[in-house]
Amino acid sequence: MTKEELKHLLGQYKRGSLSVQQIIDAITALDPEFLGFATVDHHRQLRQGFPEVILCQGKTPRQVAEIAQRLTRRGQPLLATRAGREHFGTVKRRIKNAHYDECARVITANEPGSPAEGRGTILVITAGTSDIPVAGEAVITARMFANPVETLFDVGVAGIHRLLSQRETLARASVIIVVAGMEGALPSVVGGLVDVPVIAVPTSMGYGASFGGVAALLAMLNSCASGITVVNIDNGFGAGFAASLMNRRSAGRAGAERRAAPRHARRS
Repeated sequence: MTKEELKHLLGQYKRGSLSVQQIIDAITALDPEFLGFATVDHHRQLRQGFPEVILCQGKTPRQVAEIAQRLTRRGQPLLATRAGREHFGTVKRRIKNAHYDECARVITANEPGSPAEGRGTILVITAGTSDIPVAGEAVITARMFANPVETLFDVGVAGIHRLLSQRETLARASVIIVVAGMEGALPSVVGGLVDVPVIAVPTSMGYGASFGGVAALLAMLNSCASGITVVNIDNGFGAGFAASLMNRRSAGRAGAERRAAPRHARRS
């Protein structure tokens, strides 16, 4: 249940079309659901604005499918990350409208029909083509949370002119996610060009001395560009989630400013 849905229920009660017991039943339906191997948090969407997300890694296909079914039967969007083909096959047998992105390893269902009104664009950039699977996880996460998303792939520092030729794309973004492996230099460059939040995602792509993404992680943590936020290695989901929070807050402030602005008197 979203806050908008709760407001709608309370409006129905105020108009007399719903009883107190019906309101109680709707709210208590958000209680946690205990499955033995998992406790499904149906209240999270109302509490945080986003529903629970399933991390498939370490879970059996049956466990993932059972959790997914409990979420979607209440109309909640489904986002399941680090999913394999076997996970998806089991989910698909229970949830017919489920989709699978093999590159990003993400299962979705009940996707939002369109981006939420008033939100800016989240731009997802990669240094190289090899970083696209991690970037894809960020892209799908941001879209599932009702954000407009653009992408800009393979524009790393080995050919910095590729990035500099896209200044208009950078200028349109409200939040930017930069995904890079190897030495992880790209977020510093982007951070020096824009005035919006930049979220850096180190990837495990690179040769031996990249240490599975540790070199990129440390470079991003030590960036000389001010204000860069860094998530964990290969954590595209975390970047997409953080960007969604930033974008939602930004949209909320913009809406409040528009509502508070005085209306100009009409000229006689």
